[in-house]
Amino acid sequence: MLTRLFCTLSFFVITSNTIAQQRARDAGIRIGVLPTGTTNTITDVPGVLVGHNTLIQGDSVRTGVTAILPHGGNLFQQKVPASIFVGNGFGKLAGVTQVQELGNIESPILLTNTLNVATAMEAGVDYTLQQAGNEKVQSVNIIVGETNDGYLNDIRGRHVKKEHVRQAITSAKSGPVAEGAVGAGTGTVCFGWKGGIGTASRKLPAKLGGYTVGVLVQSNFGGVLQVDGVPIGEALGKYYLSDVLNNPVDGSCMIVVATNAPLDSRNLERLAKRAFMGLAKTGGIASNGSGDYVIAFSADTSVRVPHQSTNAKQTVSLLNNDDMSPLFMAAIEATEEAIINSLFMAVTTTGKEGHKVDALPREEVLRILRSYKRIK
Repeated sequence: MLTRLFCTLSFFVITSNTIAQQRARDAGIRIGVLPTGTTNTITDVPGVLVGHNTLIQGDSVRTGVTAILPHGGNLFQQKVPASIFVGNGFGKLAGVTQVQELGNIESPILLTNTLNVATAMEAGVDYTLQQAGNEKVQSVNIIVGETNDGYLNDIRGRHVKKEHVRQAITSAKSGPVAEGAVGAGTGTVCFGWKGGIGTASRKLPAKLGGYTVGVLVQSNFGGVLQVDGVPIGEALGKYYLSDVLNNPVDGSCMIVVATNAPLDSRNLERLAKRAFMGLAKTGGIASNGSGDYVIAFSADTSVRVPHQSTNAKQTVSLLNNDDMSPLFMAAIEATEEAIINSLFMAVTTTGKEGHKVDALPREEVLRILRSYKRIK
């Protein structure tokens, strides 16, 4: 309780002098053509839960952990179909090979900083082994993604502890999702401005199945920022190669895609590849030093993979290849908007060694978008 209280008070100090935060869509930006889900977050996909633990301590700790649960039950006993697409592999995504081999996920998806991946794995193992029904489990594949928040955070101090990860998992819930400088996005930088956690969703029309695609990102990468096709980075004079010394492009981006469409790992990989196109639409370039990964899973209950079964065969009904295109479009749009939300909801943050990263100048961005007639 003390940790939660401390983090909340510290966060208030950092954000109290900033202008009001507003998601991109609330500011009048309409990315894409498909409608959003109810909350325009990854939790619009039925069953999906998200939890954060934000660590802000003293003048050097700016980090945290974010947990995404494909469902609130026992994930080891009821696995979900999944796939992982590697856009650029300069990263430390734990658990990737088993997902690629078996095509499913059996643990919460955890996001944190680079040097706390091992801690998050340990916490994930503890959580799984302690769940009722897992008393005889002797192997579990924990999924942990990361970005490097070492510019703002004392990353070598490895301040994320197992109890912080556990709290993020157990506090995970449906409904609105906190964005910006929270959880695993507390210390990240995106396009030279403060990045963080962002999320969005799209819901297909009933005649196309009515399926939902939700995306959550941990943004920590660079390039030349575009918002809804408008060259914001160029207009503001802040972009990669405009000033090589002051505009680093390396970083990482973790993208988690959820859907309730009945997909197997093969089509989930295809969906993940399209989500990466959403990153490109924001101006990201997947630089040499960037670890860019997409984790995609289906939360549809009909395609869950039981850990134990009396049947040698599993019979499921899957969406046809020909019906995938609307989902592809939904993933692209939701990823693009989630990244922009991570910027719009972030706040100016000062951290390790006095390093300061400004929030995206939202009023200037909106002025530029109006000049391009992109505010609807």
